[in-house]
Amino acid sequence: MTEQVPQSTTRPTSHAPRTAAFFDLDKTIIATSSSAAFSKPFLAGGLLSHADVLRSAYAHFVFMIGNADADQTERMRAHLSSLATGWDVEKVRQIVTETAHELIDPYVYAEAVELIAEHHAAGRDVVVVSASAAVLVEPIAAALGADHVLSTQMSVVDGRFTGKIDFYNYGDNKAVGIRRLAAQEQYDLAGSFAYSDSITDAPMLAAVGHAYVVNPDRVLKRRAAQSGWGVLAFTRPIALRPRIEPVPVIAVVGVAVVGVAAWLIWRAARRRSRRD
Repeated sequence: MTEQVPQSTTRPTSHAPRTAAFFDLDKTIIATSSSAAFSKPFLAGGLLSHADVLRSAYAHFVFMIGNADADQTERMRAHLSSLATGWDVEKVRQIVTETAHELIDPYVYAEAVELIAEHHAAGRDVVVVSASAAVLVEPIAAALGADHVLSTQMSVVDGRFTGKIDFYNYGDNKAVGIRRLAAQEQYDLAGSFAYSDSITDAPMLAAVGHAYVVNPDRVLKRRAAQSGWGVLAFTRPIALRPRIEPVPVIAVVGVAVVGVAAWLIWRAARRRSRRD
Protein backbone atom coordinates (compact mmCIF):
# COMPACT_ATOMS: atom_id res chain seq x y z
CA MET A 1 0.00 0.00 0.00
CA THR A 2 1.25 3.45 -0.78
CA GLU A 3 -0.93 5.14 1.81
CA GLN A 4 -2.21 3.98 5.16
CA VAL A 5 -5.80 4.39 6.24
CA PRO A 6 -6.09 6.46 9.43
CA GLN A 7 -6.58 4.23 12.43
CA SER A 8 -8.85 4.74 15.39
CA THR A 9 -7.90 3.25 18.73
CA THR A 10 -11.32 3.71 20.34
CA ARG A 11 -14.86 3.16 19.20
CA PRO A 12 -16.86 6.34 18.71
CA THR A 13 -19.05 7.49 21.58
CA SER A 14 -22.81 7.70 21.24
CA HIS A 15 -22.46 11.44 20.54
CA ALA A 16 -20.05 10.98 17.63
CA PRO A 17 -21.54 10.97 14.11
CA ARG A 18 -21.96 7.54 12.56
CA THR A 19 -19.68 6.75 9.64
CA ALA A 20 -19.31 3.93 7.14
CA ALA A 21 -16.81 2.37 4.74
CA PHE A 22 -18.15 1.70 1.24
CA PHE A 23 -16.38 -1.01 -0.78
CA ASP A 24 -16.85 -1.73 -4.46
CA LEU A 25 -16.92 -5.53 -4.90
CA ASP A 26 -15.47 -6.59 -8.27
CA LYS A 27 -11.69 -6.02 -8.56
CA THR A 28 -11.69 -4.18 -5.22
CA ILE A 29 -12.68 -6.79 -2.64
CA ILE A 30 -12.37 -9.69 -5.09
CA ALA A 31 -10.01 -9.93 -8.05
CA THR A 32 -12.73 -11.06 -10.47
CA SER A 33 -16.28 -10.40 -11.67
CA SER A 34 -18.88 -11.70 -9.23
CA SER A 35 -21.48 -12.26 -11.96
CA ALA A 36 -19.09 -14.14 -14.27
CA ALA A 37 -17.80 -16.30 -11.41
CA PHE A 38 -21.09 -18.19 -11.17
CA SER A 39 -21.45 -19.03 -14.87
CA LYS A 40 -20.37 -22.67 -14.44
CA PRO A 41 -22.79 -23.58 -11.62
CA PHE A 42 -25.55 -21.73 -13.50
CA LEU A 43 -24.75 -23.90 -16.53
CA ALA A 44 -24.83 -27.03 -14.39
CA GLY A 45 -28.12 -25.90 -12.87
CA GLY A 46 -29.70 -25.44 -16.28
CA LEU A 47 -29.93 -21.65 -16.05
CA LEU A 48 -27.38 -20.97 -18.81
CA SER A 49 -26.54 -22.56 -22.14
CA HIS A 50 -22.99 -23.17 -23.39
CA ALA A 51 -23.39 -20.19 -25.74
CA ASP A 52 -24.43 -18.02 -22.79
CA VAL A 53 -21.33 -19.10 -20.88
CA LEU A 54 -19.08 -18.20 -23.81
CA ARG A 55 -20.65 -14.74 -24.10
CA SER A 56 -20.30 -14.24 -20.35
CA ALA A 57 -16.66 -15.33 -20.54
CA TYR A 58 -15.99 -12.73 -23.21
CA ALA A 59 -17.71 -10.03 -21.16
CA HIS A 60 -15.62 -11.10 -18.16
CA PHE A 61 -12.42 -10.86 -20.23
CA VAL A 62 -13.28 -7.34 -21.38
CA PHE A 63 -14.08 -6.38 -17.79
CA MET A 64 -10.87 -7.83 -16.36
CA ILE A 65 -8.58 -6.03 -18.82
CA GLY A 66 -10.40 -2.79 -18.08
CA ASN A 67 -11.62 -2.08 -21.61
CA ALA A 68 -15.36 -1.97 -20.92
CA ASP A 69 -16.65 1.51 -21.72
CA ALA A 70 -20.10 2.85 -20.82
CA ASP A 71 -21.74 1.45 -23.98
CA GLN A 72 -20.22 -2.01 -23.49
CA THR A 73 -21.23 -1.98 -19.85
CA GLU A 74 -24.79 -1.08 -20.80
CA ARG A 75 -24.88 -3.92 -23.35
CA MET A 76 -23.59 -6.34 -20.70
CA ARG A 77 -26.31 -5.13 -18.31
CA ALA A 78 -29.01 -5.66 -20.95
CA HIS A 79 -27.58 -9.09 -21.84
CA LEU A 80 -27.43 -10.27 -18.24
CA SER A 81 -30.93 -9.01 -17.47
CA SER A 82 -32.31 -10.84 -20.52
CA LEU A 83 -30.48 -14.01 -19.48
CA ALA A 84 -32.03 -13.89 -16.03
CA THR A 85 -35.60 -13.49 -17.30
CA GLY A 86 -37.68 -16.32 -15.87
CA TRP A 87 -35.03 -17.62 -13.48
CA ASP A 88 -36.32 -18.93 -10.16
CA VAL A 89 -34.95 -16.56 -7.53
CA GLU A 90 -34.65 -19.19 -4.80
CA LYS A 91 -32.82 -21.58 -7.14
CA VAL A 92 -30.33 -18.85 -8.02
CA ARG A 93 -29.88 -17.96 -4.35
CA GLN A 94 -29.30 -21.64 -3.47
CA ILE A 95 -26.68 -22.07 -6.21
CA VAL A 96 -24.87 -18.90 -5.20
CA THR A 97 -24.93 -19.75 -1.48
CA GLU A 98 -23.65 -23.30 -2.07
CA THR A 99 -20.82 -22.29 -4.43
CA ALA A 100 -19.80 -18.82 -3.19
CA HIS A 101 -16.92 -20.04 -1.02
CA GLU A 102 -15.56 -22.33 -3.71
CA LEU A 103 -15.76 -19.74 -6.49
CA ILE A 104 -15.03 -16.51 -4.64
CA ASP A 105 -12.57 -17.52 -1.88
CA PRO A 106 -9.51 -17.78 -4.14
CA TYR A 107 -10.01 -14.22 -5.34
CA VAL A 108 -10.61 -12.28 -2.11
CA TYR A 109 -7.94 -9.69 -1.42
CA ALA A 110 -6.37 -10.04 2.02
CA GLU A 111 -5.86 -6.27 2.11
CA ALA A 112 -9.60 -5.73 1.69
CA VAL A 113 -10.40 -8.21 4.46
CA GLU A 114 -7.95 -6.43 6.76
CA LEU A 115 -9.46 -3.03 5.98
CA ILE A 116 -12.97 -4.34 6.66
CA ALA A 117 -11.79 -5.57 10.06
CA GLU A 118 -10.10 -2.23 10.78
CA HIS A 119 -13.21 -0.25 9.93
CA HIS A 120 -15.36 -2.48 12.10
CA ALA A 121 -12.89 -2.10 14.95
CA ALA A 122 -13.14 1.68 14.52
CA GLY A 123 -16.93 1.48 14.88
CA ARG A 124 -17.81 2.01 11.24
CA ASP A 125 -20.41 0.05 9.29
CA VAL A 126 -19.13 -1.73 6.21
CA VAL A 127 -21.19 -1.52 3.02
CA VAL A 128 -20.55 -3.60 -0.11
CA VAL A 129 -21.50 -1.64 -3.23
CA SER A 130 -21.87 -3.54 -6.51
CA ALA A 131 -23.46 -3.35 -9.94
CA SER A 132 -24.18 -7.08 -9.73
CA ALA A 133 -27.62 -8.33 -8.70
CA ALA A 134 -28.46 -8.53 -5.00
CA VAL A 135 -28.93 -12.31 -5.18
CA LEU A 136 -25.25 -12.64 -6.19
CA VAL A 137 -23.80 -10.02 -3.88
CA GLU A 138 -25.57 -10.73 -0.61
CA PRO A 139 -23.99 -14.17 0.14
CA ILE A 140 -20.52 -12.75 -0.58
CA ALA A 141 -21.17 -9.71 1.59
CA ALA A 142 -22.44 -11.95 4.40
CA ALA A 143 -19.23 -14.02 4.27
CA LEU A 144 -17.24 -10.78 4.53
CA GLY A 145 -19.24 -9.64 7.55
CA ALA A 146 -20.63 -6.55 5.79
CA ASP A 147 -23.42 -4.62 7.50
CA HIS A 148 -25.26 -3.50 4.35
CA VAL A 149 -25.38 -4.20 0.63
CA LEU A 150 -26.06 -1.74 -2.18
CA SER A 151 -26.60 -3.65 -5.42
CA THR A 152 -28.68 -3.84 -8.57
CA GLN A 153 -32.33 -4.55 -7.85
CA MET A 154 -34.10 -6.81 -10.34
CA SER A 155 -37.87 -7.04 -10.57
CA VAL A 156 -39.40 -10.29 -9.28
CA VAL A 157 -42.92 -11.57 -9.92
CA ASP A 158 -44.16 -14.90 -8.52
CA GLY A 159 -40.64 -15.80 -7.40
CA ARG A 160 -39.05 -15.30 -10.83
CA PHE A 161 -36.98 -12.53 -12.39
CA THR A 162 -38.97 -10.58 -14.98
CA GLY A 163 -35.91 -9.21 -16.79
CA LYS A 164 -36.76 -5.68 -15.69
CA ILE A 165 -34.22 -3.81 -13.59
CA ASP A 166 -35.74 -1.60 -10.91
CA PHE A 167 -32.46 0.05 -9.92
CA TYR A 168 -29.15 -0.33 -11.75
CA ASN A 169 -26.46 0.26 -9.15
CA TYR A 170 -23.79 1.57 -11.51
CA GLY A 171 -21.98 4.88 -12.07
CA ASP A 172 -23.90 7.86 -10.67
CA ASN A 173 -26.47 5.50 -9.16
CA LYS A 174 -23.88 4.17 -6.71
CA ALA A 175 -23.59 7.67 -5.26
CA VAL A 176 -27.40 7.95 -5.21
CA GLY A 177 -27.64 4.68 -3.26
CA ILE A 178 -24.91 5.75 -0.84
CA ARG A 179 -26.66 9.04 -0.08
CA ARG A 180 -29.98 7.26 0.47
CA LEU A 181 -28.42 4.77 2.87
CA ALA A 182 -26.55 7.58 4.63
CA ALA A 183 -29.81 9.43 5.21
CA GLN A 184 -31.46 6.24 6.47
CA GLU A 185 -28.60 5.24 8.79
CA GLN A 186 -27.55 8.82 9.65
CA TYR A 187 -24.00 8.40 8.35
CA ASP A 188 -21.73 11.41 8.20
CA LEU A 189 -20.42 11.04 4.65
CA ALA A 190 -17.69 13.61 5.24
CA GLY A 191 -16.21 11.25 7.81
CA SER A 192 -16.85 8.10 5.79
CA PHE A 193 -14.59 6.07 3.46
CA ALA A 194 -14.93 4.59 -0.02
CA TYR A 195 -12.78 2.20 -2.08
CA SER A 196 -12.94 1.31 -5.78
CA ASP A 197 -10.79 0.25 -8.72
CA SER A 198 -12.92 1.85 -11.44
CA ILE A 199 -13.21 5.32 -12.94
CA THR A 200 -16.94 4.66 -13.29
CA ASP A 201 -17.10 4.78 -9.48
CA ALA A 202 -15.79 8.36 -9.34
CA PRO A 203 -19.22 9.60 -8.15
CA MET A 204 -19.14 7.06 -5.31
CA LEU A 205 -15.62 8.10 -4.32
CA ALA A 206 -16.54 11.78 -4.47
CA ALA A 207 -19.50 11.21 -2.15
CA VAL A 208 -17.31 10.62 0.92
CA GLY A 209 -14.60 12.52 2.74
CA HIS A 210 -11.97 9.76 2.55
CA ALA A 211 -11.70 8.09 -0.86
CA TYR A 212 -9.16 5.50 -2.01
CA VAL A 213 -8.53 4.02 -5.45
CA VAL A 214 -7.38 0.40 -5.61
CA ASN A 215 -4.88 -0.87 -8.18
CA PRO A 216 -5.73 2.10 -10.42
CA ASP A 217 -5.03 2.30 -14.13
CA ARG A 218 -3.46 5.46 -15.55
CA VAL A 219 -6.77 7.30 -15.95
CA LEU A 220 -7.99 6.55 -12.44
CA LYS A 221 -4.61 7.33 -10.92
CA ARG A 222 -4.64 10.75 -12.62
CA ARG A 223 -8.17 11.40 -11.34
CA ALA A 224 -7.08 10.37 -7.83
CA ALA A 225 -4.20 12.87 -7.95
CA GLN A 226 -6.55 15.62 -9.10
CA SER A 227 -9.13 14.84 -6.41
CA GLY A 228 -6.75 14.14 -3.53
CA TRP A 229 -7.79 10.51 -3.20
CA GLY A 230 -5.47 7.91 -1.68
CA VAL A 231 -3.93 5.10 -3.71
CA LEU A 232 -3.82 1.49 -2.48
CA ALA A 233 -2.37 -1.71 -3.93
CA PHE A 234 -4.21 -4.97 -3.26
CA THR A 235 -2.28 -8.09 -4.29
CA ARG A 236 -2.71 -10.93 -1.76
CA PRO A 237 -5.62 -13.39 -2.02
CA ILE A 238 -6.90 -15.06 1.12
CA ALA A 239 -9.49 -17.79 1.67
CA LEU A 240 -12.55 -16.95 3.78
CA ARG A 241 -13.66 -20.56 4.24
CA PRO A 242 -13.22 -21.56 7.88
CA ARG A 243 -10.22 -23.79 8.10
CA ILE A 244 -10.43 -27.22 9.70
CA GLU A 245 -9.28 -27.03 13.28
CA PRO A 246 -5.74 -28.41 13.55
CA VAL A 247 -5.49 -31.69 15.37
CA PRO A 248 -3.43 -31.31 18.58
CA VAL A 249 0.12 -32.59 18.25
CA ILE A 250 -0.40 -35.05 21.10
CA ALA A 251 -3.37 -36.56 19.26
CA VAL A 252 -1.31 -36.92 16.08
CA VAL A 253 1.45 -38.62 18.05
CA GLY A 254 -1.09 -40.87 19.74
CA VAL A 255 -2.57 -41.97 16.42
CA ALA A 256 0.93 -42.60 15.08
CA VAL A 257 1.87 -44.70 18.12
CA VAL A 258 -1.31 -46.76 17.84
CA GLY A 259 -0.65 -47.26 14.14
CA VAL A 260 2.92 -48.42 14.72
CA ALA A 261 1.85 -50.70 17.55
CA ALA A 262 -0.85 -52.27 15.38
CA TRP A 263 1.66 -52.85 12.60
CA LEU A 264 4.14 -54.48 15.01
CA ILE A 265 1.43 -56.76 16.43
CA TRP A 266 0.32 -57.75 12.92
CA ARG A 267 3.95 -58.44 11.90
CA ALA A 268 4.61 -60.59 14.98
CA ALA A 269 1.42 -62.57 14.45
CA ARG A 270 2.36 -63.17 10.82
CA ARG A 271 5.80 -64.48 11.84
CA ARG A 272 4.25 -66.85 14.36
CA SER A 273 1.84 -68.21 11.78
CA ARG A 274 4.72 -68.89 9.41
CA ARG A 275 6.64 -70.82 12.11
CA ASP A 276 3.56 -72.84 12.90
